Amino acid sequence: METWNQTVAAKFVLQGLSQIWELQLFFCALLLLFYVIILPGNILIIVTILKDPRLGSPMFFFLANLAFMDICYSCVTPPKIISNLFSGSRTISYSGCMAQIFFIHFLGAAETSLLISMAIDRYVAICHPLHYTTMVTRAICWVLVLCAWTGAFIHSIIQVVLIVPLHFCGPNEVDNFFCDITQVIKLACTNTYTLEFFMFVNSGLIATGCFLLILISYGVLLVKVKMGSSQGKSKASSTCITHIIIVFIMFTPATYIYCRPFQDSAYDKVVAFFHTVVFPLMNPMIYTLRNKEIKVAMWRLLKKYNICRDK
Repeated sequence: METWNQTVAAKFVLQGLSQIWELQLFFCALLLLFYVIILPGNILIIVTILKDPRLGSPMFFFLANLAFMDICYSCVTPPKIISNLFSGSRTISYSGCMAQIFFIHFLGAAETSLLISMAIDRYVAICHPLHYTTMVTRAICWVLVLCAWTGAFIHSIIQVVLIVPLHFCGPNEVDNFFCDITQVIKLACTNTYTLEFFMFVNSGLIATGCFLLILISYGVLLVKVKMGSSQGKSKASSTCITHIIIVFIMFTPATYIYCRPFQDSAYDKVVAFFHTVVFPLMNPMIYTLRNKEIKVAMWRLLKKYNICRDK
């Protein structure tokens, strides 16, 4: 058959979240609910950290970047889901499919690197408090963020570069609501065993390794905090536990998806939905609800805004 992966008219057909129309509407309503409530909340977190000089520590700098990355990440797949649902179309162009794959892995890898940077920040703050201000400067924070973006770009571009040469000459139905390497590779008209194994290592094993490394580091920090003096113990423990919750939310679905990437499961779409749409919007909110400083700062900002508006 004639290959079509390089043609302008080439399209993939997205199977969607469900074949049941009512269930699709439910997921769409859930998606819109999260957008209306939580997306503005993440924007408020960023504005609060930028406006309040009391939140100038590296921890809040990383949190603002995490909120920004999560906002970007949550904008990769939902617009296409909503568009297809209301238009009745299930197609996505070849270039659009490749773009989804690139940005999902680009932003996902950037968040992974940022969570590692946050773990490093907490390690220095707890284990070397006297040298914290000199070791974790604003310049170092920017370097860590830039490294996160750079490493994520390299990781993601490798995925796309390896997929683009593949020939797609047969079925073009992607059994999901967005394009990802685990579904697209299956449609190639060639033996992709080596490529599948490489993708498994590049996405699955690396994500799992980072997950375990971060968990071990926070476990060590919690032990360190428990054995230390009582001063600041509660706050340090709360911060570490909050980070662990975010790490679990971020990595558990990713490990499920990419460590068994070429085996179908009835729960794949549900896990992918929460991983790509719901959880990214929740991460900074969870951190905010457990942090008194930023909650007070947000309240001050809202009160100031209301006073200015009344005048």
